[in-house]
Amino acid sequence: MYRSHTCGELRATDNTTEVILSGWVQTIRDKGFVLWIDLRDRYGITQLVFDEERSSKAVLEAAKDVGREYVLQVKGTVIERASKNPNLPTGDIEILVSEFKVLNNALTPPFTIEDVTDGGEDLRMKYRYLDIRRNPVKENLIFRHKVTMEVRKYLSEKEFIEVETPYLIKSTPEGARDFVVPSRMNEGQFYALPQSPQTFKQLLMVGGMDRYFQIVKCFRDEDLRADRQPEFTQIDCEMAFVEQEDILGVFEGLTRHLLQEIKGVQVGDFPRITYDEAMRRYGNDKPDIRFGMEFGELNTVAQHKDFNVFNTAELVVGIAVPDGASYTRKEIDALVDWVRRPQVGAKGMVYVKCNPDGTYKSSVDKFYDQEDLAQWAKITGAKAGDLICVLSGSVNETRAQLSALRMEMATRLQLRKAAVFAPLWVTDFPLLELDEETGRYHAMHHPFTAPKPGQISMLEKDPGAVKANAYDLVLNGNEIGGGSIRIYDRATQEVMFKHLGFSEEEAKAQFGFLMDAFQYGAPPHGGIAFGLDRLVAILGGQETIRDFIAFPKNNSGRDVMIDAPAPIDEDQLKELSLKLSVPS
Repeated sequence: MYRSHTCGELRATDNTTEVILSGWVQTIRDKGFVLWIDLRDRYGITQLVFDEERSSKAVLEAAKDVGREYVLQVKGTVIERASKNPNLPTGDIEILVSEFKVLNNALTPPFTIEDVTDGGEDLRMKYRYLDIRRNPVKENLIFRHKVTMEVRKYLSEKEFIEVETPYLIKSTPEGARDFVVPSRMNEGQFYALPQSPQTFKQLLMVGGMDRYFQIVKCFRDEDLRADRQPEFTQIDCEMAFVEQEDILGVFEGLTRHLLQEIKGVQVGDFPRITYDEAMRRYGNDKPDIRFGMEFGELNTVAQHKDFNVFNTAELVVGIAVPDGASYTRKEIDALVDWVRRPQVGAKGMVYVKCNPDGTYKSSVDKFYDQEDLAQWAKITGAKAGDLICVLSGSVNETRAQLSALRMEMATRLQLRKAAVFAPLWVTDFPLLELDEETGRYHAMHHPFTAPKPGQISMLEKDPGAVKANAYDLVLNGNEIGGGSIRIYDRATQEVMFKHLGFSEEEAKAQFGFLMDAFQYGAPPHGGIAFGLDRLVAILGGQETIRDFIAFPKNNSGRDVMIDAPAPIDEDQLKELSLKLSVPS
Protein backbone atom coordinates (compact mmCIF):
# COMPACT_ATOMS: atom_id res chain seq x y z
CA MET A 1 0.00 0.00 0.00
CA TYR A 2 1.51 3.28 -1.13
CA ARG A 3 -0.74 5.40 1.07
CA SER A 4 -3.44 5.11 3.67
CA HIS A 5 -4.45 8.77 3.40
CA THR A 6 -3.94 11.66 1.01
CA CYS A 7 -1.88 14.73 1.84
CA GLY A 8 -4.98 16.88 2.15
CA GLU A 9 -7.30 14.96 4.48
CA LEU A 10 -5.66 14.62 7.91
CA ARG A 11 -6.94 16.85 10.73
CA ALA A 12 -6.51 17.29 14.49
CA THR A 13 -9.12 14.57 15.02
CA ASP A 14 -6.63 12.11 13.46
CA ASN A 15 -4.10 12.73 16.27
CA THR A 16 -2.00 9.60 17.15
CA THR A 17 -3.16 7.77 13.99
CA GLU A 18 -0.55 5.69 12.16
CA VAL A 19 -0.56 6.73 8.49
CA ILE A 20 1.25 6.12 5.21
CA LEU A 21 1.57 9.06 2.81
CA SER A 22 3.04 9.38 -0.68
CA GLY A 23 3.67 12.50 -2.74
CA TRP A 24 6.11 15.08 -3.99
CA VAL A 25 8.49 17.25 -1.97
CA GLN A 26 7.18 20.82 -2.04
CA THR A 27 9.65 22.50 0.35
CA ILE A 28 12.43 21.50 2.76
CA ARG A 29 13.43 23.38 5.91
CA ASP A 30 16.56 22.01 7.60
CA LYS A 31 17.56 23.37 11.02
CA GLY A 32 20.24 20.72 11.56
CA PHE A 33 18.69 18.97 14.55
CA VAL A 34 15.19 19.09 13.06
CA LEU A 35 13.98 18.90 9.48
CA TRP A 36 10.56 19.63 7.98
CA ILE A 37 9.33 18.54 4.57
CA ASP A 38 6.07 19.64 3.00
CA LEU A 39 4.70 16.66 1.11
CA ARG A 40 2.25 17.43 -1.70
CA ASP A 41 -0.21 15.43 -3.75
CA ARG A 42 -3.30 16.38 -5.75
CA TYR A 43 -5.34 16.77 -2.57
CA GLY A 44 -3.14 19.09 -0.54
CA ILE A 45 0.00 19.43 1.58
CA THR A 46 0.99 17.74 4.84
CA GLN A 47 4.05 18.70 6.89
CA LEU A 48 6.48 15.92 7.81
CA VAL A 49 8.83 16.32 10.75
CA PHE A 50 12.13 14.55 11.47
CA ASP A 51 14.20 15.33 14.60
CA GLU A 52 17.19 13.94 16.46
CA GLU A 53 15.22 13.02 19.59
CA ARG A 54 12.26 11.19 18.08
CA SER A 55 13.47 9.99 14.66
CA SER A 56 16.06 7.31 13.99
CA LYS A 57 19.41 8.53 12.76
CA ALA A 58 19.03 6.61 9.50
CA VAL A 59 15.64 8.16 8.72
CA LEU A 60 16.87 11.68 9.53
CA GLU A 61 20.02 11.31 7.42
CA ALA A 62 18.04 9.89 4.49
CA ALA A 63 15.61 12.79 4.66
CA LYS A 64 18.49 15.29 4.46
CA ASP A 65 19.41 13.91 1.01
CA VAL A 66 16.09 14.60 -0.74
CA GLY A 67 15.44 17.51 -3.08
CA ARG A 68 12.44 19.39 -4.38
CA GLU A 69 9.95 17.26 -6.34
CA TYR A 70 11.42 13.96 -5.11
CA VAL A 71 8.68 11.33 -4.87
CA LEU A 72 8.48 9.96 -1.30
CA GLN A 73 6.62 7.38 0.72
CA VAL A 74 6.57 7.84 4.49
CA LYS A 75 5.07 6.08 7.46
CA GLY A 76 4.51 7.85 10.72
CA THR A 77 2.20 9.14 13.43
CA VAL A 78 -0.11 12.14 13.29
CA ILE A 79 0.87 14.60 16.01
CA GLU A 80 -0.27 18.08 16.98
CA ARG A 81 1.73 20.77 15.30
CA ALA A 82 3.55 23.13 17.65
CA SER A 83 3.37 26.10 15.25
CA LYS A 84 0.04 25.82 13.50
CA ASN A 85 -0.56 27.11 9.96
CA PRO A 86 -4.09 28.56 9.59
CA ASN A 87 -3.62 28.83 5.81
CA LEU A 88 -3.51 25.04 5.36
CA PRO A 89 -6.45 22.66 5.93
CA THR A 90 -3.87 20.29 7.45
CA GLY A 91 -2.18 23.10 9.36
CA ASP A 92 -3.02 21.78 12.84
CA ILE A 93 -1.05 18.55 12.48
CA GLU A 94 2.18 17.10 11.17
CA ILE A 95 3.54 13.59 10.67
CA LEU A 96 6.36 12.33 12.90
CA VAL A 97 8.08 10.07 10.38
CA SER A 98 9.25 6.61 11.46
CA GLU A 99 9.89 5.04 8.04
CA PHE A 100 11.02 6.76 4.89
CA LYS A 101 11.47 5.72 1.26
CA VAL A 102 12.46 7.60 -1.90
CA LEU A 103 10.24 6.27 -4.69
CA ASN A 104 11.94 8.41 -7.33
CA ASN A 105 14.55 11.14 -7.54
CA ALA A 106 13.88 14.39 -9.41
CA LEU A 107 15.98 16.94 -11.25
CA THR A 108 15.68 20.52 -10.05
CA PRO A 109 12.57 21.86 -11.85
CA PRO A 110 13.15 24.60 -14.46
CA PHE A 111 10.65 26.81 -12.60
CA THR A 112 9.23 26.84 -9.09
CA ILE A 113 6.18 24.64 -8.51
CA GLU A 114 4.25 27.35 -6.68
CA ASP A 115 0.94 29.16 -7.23
CA VAL A 116 2.95 32.20 -8.34
CA THR A 117 5.84 30.89 -10.39
CA ASP A 118 8.94 32.34 -12.02
CA GLY A 119 8.30 30.31 -15.20
CA GLY A 120 7.20 32.13 -18.35
CA GLU A 121 4.40 30.74 -20.51
CA ASP A 122 6.66 29.14 -23.13
CA LEU A 123 8.77 27.42 -20.47
CA ARG A 124 5.72 26.16 -18.60
CA MET A 125 4.16 24.82 -21.81
CA LYS A 126 7.39 22.94 -22.59
CA TYR A 127 7.24 21.31 -19.14
CA ARG A 128 3.46 21.16 -18.94
CA TYR A 129 3.52 18.00 -16.79
CA LEU A 130 5.28 20.09 -14.12
CA ASP A 131 2.95 23.06 -14.61
CA ILE A 132 -0.02 20.77 -13.91
CA ARG A 133 1.38 20.20 -10.40
CA ARG A 134 0.77 23.89 -9.62
CA ASN A 135 -2.53 24.60 -7.91
CA PRO A 136 -3.91 27.12 -10.46
CA VAL A 137 -3.58 24.70 -13.39
CA LYS A 138 -4.59 21.64 -11.37
CA GLU A 139 -7.68 23.41 -10.05
CA ASN A 140 -8.62 24.58 -13.55
CA LEU A 141 -8.55 20.99 -14.82
CA ILE A 142 -10.63 19.81 -11.85
CA PHE A 143 -13.03 22.69 -12.53
CA ARG A 144 -13.35 21.58 -16.16
CA HIS A 145 -14.17 18.06 -14.96
CA LYS A 146 -16.93 19.40 -12.70
CA VAL A 147 -18.46 21.37 -15.58
CA THR A 148 -18.49 18.36 -17.91
CA MET A 149 -20.04 16.17 -15.22
CA GLU A 150 -22.82 18.71 -14.69
CA VAL A 151 -23.40 18.90 -18.45
CA ARG A 152 -23.75 15.12 -18.65
CA LYS A 153 -26.01 15.08 -15.61
CA TYR A 154 -28.37 17.76 -16.95
CA LEU A 155 -28.60 16.38 -20.48
CA SER A 156 -29.01 12.79 -19.30
CA GLU A 157 -31.89 13.87 -17.07
CA LYS A 158 -33.44 15.53 -20.15
CA GLU A 159 -33.30 12.13 -21.94
CA PHE A 160 -30.37 12.97 -24.22
CA ILE A 161 -28.24 9.99 -25.29
CA GLU A 162 -24.47 10.34 -25.65
CA VAL A 163 -23.36 8.82 -28.97
CA GLU A 164 -19.83 8.79 -30.39
CA THR A 165 -19.38 9.77 -34.03
CA PRO A 166 -16.36 9.10 -36.31
CA TYR A 167 -13.11 11.04 -36.26
CA LEU A 168 -12.01 9.90 -39.73
CA ILE A 169 -14.49 11.45 -42.15
CA LYS A 170 -14.70 13.08 -45.58
CA SER A 171 -13.26 16.52 -46.34
CA THR A 172 -15.85 19.10 -47.39
CA PRO A 173 -15.34 22.53 -48.97
CA GLU A 174 -17.49 24.52 -46.53
CA GLY A 175 -16.18 26.18 -43.37
CA ALA A 176 -12.58 26.37 -42.15
CA ARG A 177 -9.70 24.35 -43.55
CA ASP A 178 -9.66 20.67 -42.67
CA PHE A 179 -6.84 18.69 -41.13
CA VAL A 180 -6.37 15.80 -43.57
CA VAL A 181 -5.13 12.26 -42.92
CA PRO A 182 -3.69 10.18 -45.80
CA SER A 183 -5.05 6.65 -46.17
CA ARG A 184 -2.37 3.98 -46.57
CA MET A 185 -4.89 1.39 -47.76
CA ASN A 186 -6.46 3.71 -50.34
CA GLU A 187 -3.61 5.28 -52.29
CA GLY A 188 -4.04 8.96 -53.08
CA GLN A 189 -7.12 9.32 -50.89
CA PHE A 190 -7.55 11.17 -47.62
CA TYR A 191 -9.70 11.32 -44.54
CA ALA A 192 -10.42 14.61 -42.79
CA LEU A 193 -10.67 15.22 -39.06
CA PRO A 194 -14.13 16.61 -38.22
CA GLN A 195 -14.68 20.34 -37.73
CA SER A 196 -17.90 19.21 -36.04
CA PRO A 197 -20.09 16.08 -36.10
CA GLN A 198 -22.78 18.07 -37.95
CA THR A 199 -23.93 15.61 -40.61
CA PHE A 200 -23.62 12.61 -38.31
CA LYS A 201 -25.85 14.12 -35.65
CA GLN A 202 -28.43 14.92 -38.32
CA LEU A 203 -28.25 11.31 -39.47
CA LEU A 204 -28.83 10.23 -35.86
CA MET A 205 -32.07 12.22 -35.96
CA VAL A 206 -33.04 10.40 -39.17
CA GLY A 207 -32.19 7.21 -37.27
CA GLY A 208 -34.74 8.10 -34.59
CA MET A 209 -32.34 8.81 -31.69
CA ASP A 210 -34.44 11.92 -30.96
CA ARG A 211 -32.09 13.58 -28.45
CA TYR A 212 -28.33 13.25 -28.90
CA PHE A 213 -25.30 14.82 -27.25
CA GLN A 214 -21.58 14.27 -27.30
CA ILE A 215 -18.63 15.95 -25.61
CA VAL A 216 -16.43 15.69 -28.65
CA LYS A 217 -13.03 16.76 -29.95
CA CYS A 218 -13.15 18.84 -33.15
CA PHE A 219 -10.40 20.13 -35.44
CA ARG A 220 -9.95 23.26 -37.55
CA ASP A 221 -6.81 24.26 -39.42
CA GLU A 222 -7.17 28.01 -38.99
CA ASP A 223 -5.34 30.99 -37.54
CA LEU A 224 -5.03 30.88 -33.77
CA ARG A 225 -5.52 33.27 -30.88
CA ALA A 226 -5.86 33.13 -27.10
CA ASP A 227 -9.34 31.58 -27.16
CA ARG A 228 -8.82 29.29 -30.16
CA GLN A 229 -6.92 26.02 -30.57
CA PRO A 230 -6.48 23.73 -33.62
CA GLU A 231 -8.22 21.01 -31.61
CA PHE A 232 -11.06 21.99 -29.32
CA THR A 233 -13.96 20.38 -27.49
CA GLN A 234 -17.66 20.87 -28.17
CA ILE A 235 -20.79 20.00 -26.25
CA ASP A 236 -22.60 18.88 -29.39
CA CYS A 237 -26.39 18.43 -29.26
CA GLU A 238 -29.31 17.70 -31.57
CA MET A 239 -33.06 17.26 -31.05
CA ALA A 240 -35.86 15.97 -33.29
CA PHE A 241 -39.45 17.25 -33.58
CA VAL A 242 -38.51 20.68 -32.29
CA GLU A 243 -38.80 24.34 -33.20
CA GLN A 244 -36.37 27.09 -32.23
CA GLU A 245 -38.23 27.83 -29.00
CA ASP A 246 -37.83 24.23 -27.79
CA ILE A 247 -34.06 24.33 -28.24
CA LEU A 248 -33.63 27.74 -26.65
CA GLY A 249 -35.62 26.56 -23.63
CA VAL A 250 -33.57 23.39 -23.07
CA PHE A 251 -30.18 25.07 -23.41
CA GLU A 252 -31.13 28.16 -21.49
CA GLY A 253 -31.88 25.59 -18.81
CA LEU A 254 -28.44 24.01 -19.20
CA THR A 255 -26.77 27.40 -18.81
CA ARG A 256 -28.82 28.19 -15.71
CA HIS A 257 -27.95 24.76 -14.28
CA LEU A 258 -24.21 25.31 -14.77
CA LEU A 259 -24.28 28.82 -13.30
CA GLN A 260 -26.21 27.57 -10.28
CA GLU A 261 -24.29 24.34 -9.63
CA ILE A 262 -20.80 25.55 -10.53
CA LYS A 263 -20.89 29.20 -9.49
CA GLY A 264 -23.89 29.43 -7.15
CA VAL A 265 -25.28 32.19 -9.36
CA GLN A 266 -28.91 32.63 -10.36
CA VAL A 267 -29.73 34.66 -13.45
CA GLY A 268 -33.00 36.19 -14.61
CA ASP A 269 -34.55 36.04 -18.03
CA PHE A 270 -32.15 35.65 -20.95
CA PRO A 271 -32.60 38.72 -23.17
CA ARG A 272 -33.03 38.14 -26.90
CA ILE A 273 -32.00 40.44 -29.72
CA THR A 274 -31.73 39.95 -33.44
CA TYR A 275 -28.42 39.96 -35.27
CA ASP A 276 -29.33 43.28 -36.92
CA GLU A 277 -30.15 44.83 -33.55
CA ALA A 278 -26.90 43.55 -32.01
CA MET A 279 -24.88 45.10 -34.83
CA ARG A 280 -26.75 48.40 -34.55
CA ARG A 281 -26.53 48.67 -30.74
CA TYR A 282 -23.13 47.10 -30.07
CA GLY A 283 -21.27 46.73 -33.37
CA ASN A 284 -20.83 42.97 -33.11
CA ASP A 285 -22.90 39.79 -32.90
CA LYS A 286 -21.65 38.74 -29.45
CA PRO A 287 -22.14 41.83 -27.30
CA ASP A 288 -21.12 42.07 -23.67
CA ILE A 289 -24.20 43.46 -21.89
CA ARG A 290 -22.69 43.64 -18.40
CA PHE A 291 -22.31 47.38 -19.00
CA GLY A 292 -23.93 50.10 -21.15
CA MET A 293 -22.16 52.31 -23.69
CA GLU A 294 -24.66 51.35 -26.36
CA PHE A 295 -24.14 52.89 -29.80
CA GLY A 296 -25.97 56.07 -30.73
CA GLU A 297 -26.30 56.66 -34.49
CA LEU A 298 -25.76 60.36 -35.18
CA ASN A 299 -26.23 60.75 -38.95
CA THR A 300 -29.41 62.81 -38.63
CA VAL A 301 -27.90 65.28 -36.15
CA ALA A 302 -24.29 65.39 -37.39
CA GLN A 303 -24.51 65.61 -41.18
CA HIS A 304 -26.21 68.99 -41.55
CA LYS A 305 -23.18 71.21 -40.98
CA ASP A 306 -19.95 71.86 -42.90
CA PHE A 307 -17.90 69.08 -41.30
CA ASN A 308 -17.09 67.07 -44.44
CA VAL A 309 -15.68 64.08 -42.54
CA PHE A 310 -19.18 63.33 -41.23
CA ASN A 311 -21.05 64.50 -44.32
CA THR A 312 -19.31 61.96 -46.57
CA ALA A 313 -19.54 59.08 -44.08
CA GLU A 314 -21.97 56.22 -44.46
CA LEU A 315 -22.31 56.04 -40.66
CA VAL A 316 -21.61 58.46 -37.81
CA VAL A 317 -21.91 56.71 -34.46
CA GLY A 318 -20.83 57.31 -30.88
CA ILE A 319 -20.74 55.96 -27.34
CA ALA A 320 -20.86 57.68 -23.96
CA VAL A 321 -17.92 56.77 -21.72
CA PRO A 322 -18.95 57.10 -18.04
CA ASP A 323 -17.11 59.89 -16.18
CA GLY A 324 -14.85 60.44 -19.17
CA ALA A 325 -15.20 64.23 -19.15
CA SER A 326 -12.42 64.33 -16.56
CA TYR A 327 -9.90 62.96 -19.10
CA THR A 328 -7.04 65.30 -19.89
CA ARG A 329 -6.21 66.30 -23.45
CA LYS A 330 -3.22 63.97 -23.27
CA GLU A 331 -5.44 61.06 -22.23
CA ILE A 332 -7.91 61.77 -25.05
CA ASP A 333 -5.07 62.04 -27.58
CA ALA A 334 -3.93 58.61 -26.39
CA LEU A 335 -7.44 57.27 -27.12
CA VAL A 336 -7.29 58.77 -30.61
CA ASP A 337 -3.94 57.03 -31.13
CA TRP A 338 -5.48 53.78 -29.86
CA VAL A 339 -8.29 53.76 -32.43
CA ARG A 340 -5.80 54.64 -35.18
CA ARG A 341 -3.74 51.51 -34.49
CA PRO A 342 -3.72 49.03 -37.42
CA GLN A 343 -5.57 46.49 -35.24
CA VAL A 344 -8.53 48.92 -35.04
CA GLY A 345 -8.08 50.94 -38.21
CA ALA A 346 -10.02 54.16 -37.54
CA LYS A 347 -8.76 57.35 -39.21
CA GLY A 348 -9.50 59.46 -36.16
CA MET A 349 -12.00 60.19 -33.39
CA VAL A 350 -14.20 63.14 -32.53
CA TYR A 351 -14.92 63.70 -28.83
CA VAL A 352 -17.37 65.72 -26.76
CA LYS A 353 -16.91 66.44 -23.05
CA CYS A 354 -20.22 66.68 -21.20
CA ASN A 355 -19.24 69.16 -18.51
CA PRO A 356 -20.74 68.95 -15.01
CA ASP A 357 -22.38 72.38 -15.50
CA GLY A 358 -24.40 71.12 -18.49
CA THR A 359 -22.23 72.68 -21.21
CA TYR A 360 -20.30 70.81 -23.88
CA LYS A 361 -16.73 71.06 -25.14
CA SER A 362 -15.81 69.17 -28.31
CA SER A 363 -13.00 68.74 -30.79
CA VAL A 364 -15.38 70.07 -33.50
CA ASP A 365 -16.71 73.22 -31.78
CA LYS A 366 -15.96 75.08 -35.02
CA PHE A 367 -18.77 73.20 -36.75
CA TYR A 368 -21.30 72.33 -34.04
CA ASP A 369 -23.03 74.48 -31.43
CA GLN A 370 -24.27 73.59 -27.94
CA GLU A 371 -27.70 72.61 -29.24
CA ASP A 372 -26.15 70.16 -31.72
CA LEU A 373 -23.95 68.60 -29.07
CA ALA A 374 -26.90 68.30 -26.69
CA GLN A 375 -28.62 66.19 -29.37
CA TRP A 376 -25.53 63.96 -29.56
CA ALA A 377 -25.66 63.50 -25.78
CA LYS A 378 -29.35 62.62 -25.89
CA ILE A 379 -28.89 59.97 -28.61
CA THR A 380 -25.83 58.36 -26.96
CA GLY A 381 -27.34 58.54 -23.47
CA ALA A 382 -24.47 60.72 -22.20
CA LYS A 383 -24.87 62.39 -18.82
CA ALA A 384 -23.01 65.29 -17.24
CA GLY A 385 -19.45 64.13 -16.59
CA ASP A 386 -19.37 61.66 -19.50
CA LEU A 387 -17.23 61.67 -22.64
CA ILE A 388 -18.81 61.04 -26.07
CA CYS A 389 -16.49 59.25 -28.51
CA VAL A 390 -17.58 59.42 -32.17
CA LEU A 391 -16.29 57.48 -35.19
CA SER A 392 -17.41 57.65 -38.82
CA GLY A 393 -16.94 55.85 -42.11
CA SER A 394 -18.43 52.80 -43.82
CA VAL A 395 -21.08 50.98 -41.78
CA ASN A 396 -19.37 47.65 -41.18
CA GLU A 397 -15.88 49.01 -40.53
CA THR A 398 -17.04 51.83 -38.26
CA ARG A 399 -19.21 49.53 -36.15
CA ALA A 400 -16.30 47.12 -35.70
CA GLN A 401 -13.95 49.97 -34.73
CA LEU A 402 -16.36 51.46 -32.19
CA SER A 403 -17.08 48.00 -30.78
CA ALA A 404 -13.35 47.54 -30.17
CA LEU A 405 -13.22 50.94 -28.43
CA ARG A 406 -16.29 50.11 -26.33
CA MET A 407 -14.68 46.89 -25.07
CA GLU A 408 -11.37 48.63 -24.42
CA MET A 409 -13.01 51.36 -22.35
CA ALA A 410 -15.03 48.78 -20.40
CA THR A 411 -11.80 46.95 -19.59
CA ARG A 412 -10.06 50.16 -18.50
CA LEU A 413 -13.05 51.15 -16.35
CA GLN A 414 -13.21 47.64 -14.83
CA LEU A 415 -16.79 47.14 -16.00
CA ARG A 416 -16.17 43.61 -17.27
CA LYS A 417 -16.53 41.92 -13.91
CA ALA A 418 -15.72 38.20 -13.99
CA ALA A 419 -18.14 37.44 -11.15
CA VAL A 420 -21.10 38.91 -13.09
CA PHE A 421 -22.74 36.71 -15.72
CA ALA A 422 -24.91 38.21 -18.45
CA PRO A 423 -26.27 35.67 -20.97
CA LEU A 424 -27.96 36.76 -24.19
CA TRP A 425 -29.56 35.05 -27.20
CA VAL A 426 -28.78 36.52 -30.62
CA THR A 427 -31.23 35.33 -33.30
CA ASP A 428 -32.14 35.82 -36.97
CA PHE A 429 -28.66 35.80 -38.47
CA PRO A 430 -28.28 36.29 -42.23
CA LEU A 431 -28.53 32.92 -43.95
CA LEU A 432 -25.76 33.82 -46.40
CA GLU A 433 -22.87 36.25 -46.46
CA LEU A 434 -21.20 37.63 -49.57
CA ASP A 435 -17.50 37.09 -50.18
CA GLU A 436 -16.40 40.43 -51.63
CA GLU A 437 -13.39 38.89 -53.40
CA THR A 438 -15.13 36.01 -55.17
CA GLY A 439 -18.62 37.49 -55.41
CA ARG A 440 -20.02 34.19 -54.10
CA TYR A 441 -22.33 33.68 -51.19
CA HIS A 442 -21.28 31.43 -48.30
CA ALA A 443 -23.37 30.00 -45.50
CA MET A 444 -22.90 32.15 -42.40
CA HIS A 445 -23.34 29.09 -40.17
CA HIS A 446 -23.26 25.99 -42.40
CA PRO A 447 -25.14 24.82 -45.52
CA PHE A 448 -27.61 22.71 -43.52
CA THR A 449 -29.16 25.70 -41.70
CA ALA A 450 -32.80 26.31 -42.56
CA PRO A 451 -34.01 29.77 -43.61
CA LYS A 452 -36.66 31.45 -41.52
CA PRO A 453 -40.12 30.09 -42.38
CA GLY A 454 -41.51 31.57 -45.60
CA GLN A 455 -38.20 33.02 -46.80
CA ILE A 456 -36.87 30.23 -49.03
CA SER A 457 -38.39 31.91 -52.11
CA MET A 458 -36.34 35.05 -51.47
CA LEU A 459 -33.13 33.19 -52.33
CA GLU A 460 -33.73 33.80 -56.04
CA LYS A 461 -34.21 37.58 -55.93
CA ASP A 462 -32.40 38.78 -52.79
CA PRO A 463 -30.26 36.06 -51.17
CA GLY A 464 -28.52 38.53 -48.86
CA ALA A 465 -31.84 39.47 -47.24
CA VAL A 466 -32.78 35.92 -46.21
CA LYS A 467 -32.58 35.28 -42.48
CA ALA A 468 -31.44 31.98 -40.97
CA ASN A 469 -33.41 30.05 -38.41
CA ALA A 470 -30.24 30.27 -36.32
CA TYR A 471 -29.28 31.43 -32.84
CA ASP A 472 -26.16 32.04 -30.77
CA LEU A 473 -25.87 32.03 -26.99
CA VAL A 474 -23.56 34.78 -25.78
CA LEU A 475 -22.12 35.03 -22.28
CA ASN A 476 -20.12 38.08 -21.17
CA GLY A 477 -19.22 39.09 -24.70
CA ASN A 478 -18.24 35.60 -25.84
CA GLU A 479 -20.17 33.25 -28.07
CA ILE A 480 -20.44 30.08 -26.00
CA GLY A 481 -22.90 28.24 -28.20
CA GLY A 482 -24.46 28.38 -31.63
CA GLY A 483 -26.98 26.37 -33.57
CA SER A 484 -29.94 26.33 -35.89
CA ILE A 485 -33.03 24.57 -37.09
CA ARG A 486 -31.87 22.30 -39.93
CA ILE A 487 -33.07 21.69 -43.44
CA TYR A 488 -34.63 18.23 -43.41
CA ASP A 489 -35.96 17.68 -46.93
CA ARG A 490 -33.96 16.99 -50.08
CA ALA A 491 -35.60 19.65 -52.27
CA THR A 492 -34.80 22.52 -49.91
CA GLN A 493 -31.27 21.25 -49.38
CA GLU A 494 -30.72 21.12 -53.14
CA VAL A 495 -31.92 24.73 -53.46
CA MET A 496 -29.49 25.74 -50.70
CA PHE A 497 -26.56 24.01 -52.39
CA LYS A 498 -27.45 25.69 -55.68
CA HIS A 499 -27.26 29.15 -54.13
CA LEU A 500 -23.94 28.27 -52.52
CA GLY A 501 -22.53 27.61 -55.99
CA PHE A 502 -22.56 23.79 -55.94
CA SER A 503 -23.38 21.99 -59.15
CA GLU A 504 -25.74 19.01 -58.84
CA GLU A 505 -22.74 16.70 -59.30
CA GLU A 506 -20.68 18.47 -56.64
CA ALA A 507 -23.54 18.45 -54.14
CA LYS A 508 -24.14 14.75 -54.73
CA ALA A 509 -20.43 13.91 -54.46
CA GLN A 510 -20.00 15.85 -51.21
CA PHE A 511 -23.34 15.39 -49.44
CA GLY A 512 -25.29 12.80 -51.39
CA PHE A 513 -25.45 10.51 -48.35
CA LEU A 514 -27.29 13.18 -46.36
CA MET A 515 -29.75 14.07 -49.12
CA ASP A 516 -30.43 10.37 -49.66
CA ALA A 517 -31.18 10.02 -45.94
CA PHE A 518 -33.71 12.85 -46.14
CA GLN A 519 -35.77 10.69 -48.52
CA TYR A 520 -36.35 8.07 -45.83
CA GLY A 521 -38.48 10.04 -43.42
CA ALA A 522 -36.25 12.69 -41.84
CA PRO A 523 -37.95 14.43 -38.89
CA PRO A 524 -37.84 18.19 -38.33
CA HIS A 525 -34.75 18.74 -36.19
CA GLY A 526 -32.28 21.28 -34.89
CA GLY A 527 -29.47 21.63 -32.45
CA ILE A 528 -26.69 23.61 -30.88
CA ALA A 529 -23.02 23.20 -30.00
CA PHE A 530 -21.27 24.83 -27.03
CA GLY A 531 -17.55 25.49 -27.05
CA LEU A 532 -16.56 23.68 -23.87
CA ASP A 533 -13.08 25.20 -23.58
CA ARG A 534 -14.42 28.75 -23.79
CA LEU A 535 -17.42 28.03 -21.58
CA VAL A 536 -15.21 26.60 -18.82
CA ALA A 537 -12.81 29.54 -19.03
CA ILE A 538 -15.63 32.09 -18.68
CA LEU A 539 -17.21 30.21 -15.79
CA GLY A 540 -13.73 30.15 -14.25
CA GLY A 541 -13.49 33.93 -14.52
CA GLN A 542 -11.05 34.00 -17.45
CA GLU A 543 -11.21 34.44 -21.23
CA THR A 544 -8.02 32.59 -22.17
CA ILE A 545 -8.69 28.89 -22.63
CA ARG A 546 -5.18 27.43 -22.46
CA ASP A 547 -5.01 26.93 -18.71
CA PHE A 548 -8.22 24.91 -18.84
CA ILE A 549 -6.73 22.46 -21.37
CA ALA A 550 -4.36 19.79 -20.10
CA PHE A 551 -1.93 19.94 -23.03
CA PRO A 552 -2.60 23.05 -25.15
CA LYS A 553 -0.90 24.24 -28.32
CA ASN A 554 0.83 27.62 -28.57
CA ASN A 555 -0.13 30.52 -30.85
CA SER A 556 1.57 28.81 -33.78
CA GLY A 557 -0.39 25.60 -33.28
CA ARG A 558 2.66 23.79 -31.93
CA ASP A 559 2.91 21.46 -28.99
CA VAL A 560 6.27 22.64 -27.65
CA MET A 561 6.36 19.83 -25.10
CA ILE A 562 6.41 16.95 -27.60
CA ASP A 563 7.64 19.14 -30.50
CA ALA A 564 4.72 18.59 -32.84
CA PRO A 565 4.02 18.90 -35.72
CA ALA A 566 7.23 17.22 -36.86
CA PRO A 567 8.65 15.62 -40.00
CA ILE A 568 7.90 11.94 -40.55
CA ASP A 569 10.18 9.17 -41.69
CA GLU A 570 10.82 8.71 -45.43
CA ASP A 571 9.55 5.13 -45.21
CA GLN A 572 6.25 6.38 -43.77
CA LEU A 573 5.91 8.81 -46.67
CA LYS A 574 6.44 5.98 -49.14
CA GLU A 575 3.84 3.81 -47.40
CA LEU A 576 1.37 6.64 -47.71
CA SER A 577 2.30 7.29 -51.36
CA LEU A 578 3.27 10.86 -50.44
CA LYS A 579 6.17 12.91 -51.71
CA LEU A 580 7.24 16.18 -50.17
CA SER A 581 8.18 18.99 -52.54
CA VAL A 582 11.35 20.74 -51.39
CA PRO A 583 11.60 24.46 -52.29
CA SER A 584 14.50 25.14 -54.68
